[in-house]
Amino acid sequence: MDDIIDELSWRGLIADTTDIGELRTALNSDRLTFYAGFDPTAPGLHIGNLALLLTMRRLQLAGHRPIGLVGGATGLIGDPSGRSAERALNPRELVAQWVQRIRGEVSRFLDFDAGESSALVVSNLDWTEPMPVLHFLRDIGKHFSVNRMLDRDSVKARLEAGGISYTEFSYQLLQAMDYLELYRRHGCALQLGGSDQWGNLVAGVDLIRRVESASVHALAIPLITKADGTKYGKTEGGAIWLSADLMSPYAFYQFWLNVADAEVPGLLRVFSFKPHEEIEALERESLEHPAARAGQRALAEELTTLVHGAEECRRVVAASQALFGRGSLAELDELTLAAVAAEVRAVPIEVPARESAVSTTLSGLPPVANLMAAAGTVPTVSAGRRVIAEGGAYLNNQKVTDVGAIPDRKDLLHGRYLILRRGKHTVGAVELVLTDEPPGGMKLGPTKL
Repeated sequence: MDDIIDELSWRGLIADTTDIGELRTALNSDRLTFYAGFDPTAPGLHIGNLALLLTMRRLQLAGHRPIGLVGGATGLIGDPSGRSAERALNPRELVAQWVQRIRGEVSRFLDFDAGESSALVVSNLDWTEPMPVLHFLRDIGKHFSVNRMLDRDSVKARLEAGGISYTEFSYQLLQAMDYLELYRRHGCALQLGGSDQWGNLVAGVDLIRRVESASVHALAIPLITKADGTKYGKTEGGAIWLSADLMSPYAFYQFWLNVADAEVPGLLRVFSFKPHEEIEALERESLEHPAARAGQRALAEELTTLVHGAEECRRVVAASQALFGRGSLAELDELTLAAVAAEVRAVPIEVPARESAVSTTLSGLPPVANLMAAAGTVPTVSAGRRVIAEGGAYLNNQKVTDVGAIPDRKDLLHGRYLILRRGKHTVGAVELVLTDEPPGGMKLGPTKL
């Protein structure tokens, strides 16, 4: 679409905005400098942050100039928005490390070679730390009404839950000051943020109006939620991180592959850069043929490529196919195989280090039937034997035909992994763990007979 507001609206990316007619006119009439902030309150960004980053990217592709603000100052305090309890203050040294990590992550999604629309990344510590407290109170605090601050949803929720410290209460002043500083330094006239930050966004708009007698804009995107209304960005194991050292590319790919059918249309519109017609076709296909999981596959491949690169996506797609017998497990690199094993919750088997070093056959390794039971691909050892006898058992994608079969050294993938499968879809794994104990066979947890 030629109109970026229409584009964002079609994608469900507008939760709230200052006067939308004025914002539309500003975006359509000239290049606008805009910003969004990312606080280093964790070691990396997650997919909730990705929705905001990709909205910035859409605006940049429409010809506008993005500023990614990393909260070197605000990260030392913590935003109370959306939280029922006070944040623990992290050490300054740790926050400084996280600032550098997040600066790099933000930079991956913006274009720094786009002429007059080239991106900029800044830290608010640069102007906050040198400011004397009396200057802050006179130049910034004077323009804020405590009554209005108390009326903010994030503050009211905390007061009802038991209270809020002055530290977090003052957060909205710091965020508003960021907007003012970027307006003065770079002519920034639009702030983006999540809908839970709406009060902070309009506080900045109001501060600029009071101090500079200027009219600027704010736009909030919706929080990314599941069909049941709960927030996206979390799993049982934690956040869906964008950094490979916090979440493997394989696990990232699997997350998108496993989203519920009802969530696919909304996620495609928010996260995909495919044309409208292609997204609508995927929506129809997902509705008519949900078992094919076309929408999930499209999401998984596009976003894994975007976040981790095309080559990494190729590897995880190959791993995903190999895990279910449609490729060679032996061809997977060790890091990818380790991620596969972690995803299927590989069961550890302890083996004495000396035995591993000298044995050509791993004496004491349990039979395949026992390993299948330990890995959870069958309920009992006897069930494992039956599956083998019926021709439905696989070790590293090779059919097992002997009910008493025992793996040996050559079966180990990268010297430590065995992938077990029952039928087409039930997969488990075991991982050898070296110990310093004297030789005496391998240790496997109890399994049902």
